[in-house]
Amino acid sequence: MDNSGGTSANIQASLAGRYATALFELARDAKAIDAVEASLSKVSQAIGESADLKALTTNPVLSRLDAQRAISAVSSSMKLDGLTAKTLGVLAQNRRLGETVAVARAFSSLAASHRGEVTAEVTSAHALSAAQMKALSAKLKARVGSDVAIQTKVDPSLLGGLTVRIGSQMIDNSIKTRLNTLATAMKG
Repeated sequence: MDNSGGTSANIQASLAGRYATALFELARDAKAIDAVEASLSKVSQAIGESADLKALTTNPVLSRLDAQRAISAVSSSMKLDGLTAKTLGVLAQNRRLGETVAVARAFSSLAASHRGEVTAEVTSAHALSAAQMKALSAKLKARVGSDVAIQTKVDPSLLGGLTVRIGSQMIDNSIKTRLNTLATAMKG
C-alpha cells in the first residue's frame, strides 16, 4: 500500500522524481527503503563535499562508459547498496548523473511519506550540528503534530539563521531576509 498520496504525484512530475519513484518502488519491494535512503544520503553528502565527485556528475564531455566505470568505482568504494549502485549506473548511462542529489531528495520525500512523516527542507548558512538538528526536529514535530524528516542544505548567502519549507509553508528566519526587509523599510 502506498501512503504517499499527493506527494507522489508532485514528485513524479520531475525527471529526478521519476527516477526516485522507480527506485522507491524497487526498494519497497525489496524491503530496502532504509538502506537505499542511507546510501543516497551518503552520495549526496559526498557530492557536496568533494569537488571531484561533483565534477564527475556534471562533466558533459565524459563518455557514458567512462561515467559508468567511475560511478561504479565510487559506489564500490562507498559501499552503497546494490539498488542505489544500479540506479547511479543508469543515471550515468542516461547522462543524468547531475540529477543525483535531486533523486536523493525526492527519494527521501517518498520514504518519509511512506513512513507517515512530513518532510521539512531546511536551508542554513552553515551545517547544523547533531544537537541543533535534534532541537529543530523537536520544534518542528511540536508545530506540525507528526514526525518530521529533515532534509538539509547549506547556503552561505543566508549569512545566518535558516529557512524551513514544509509543503507549501515557508518559515524564513535568515539574516539575509531580515537585512532585505530592513533595507526596504529604510527606503520608505
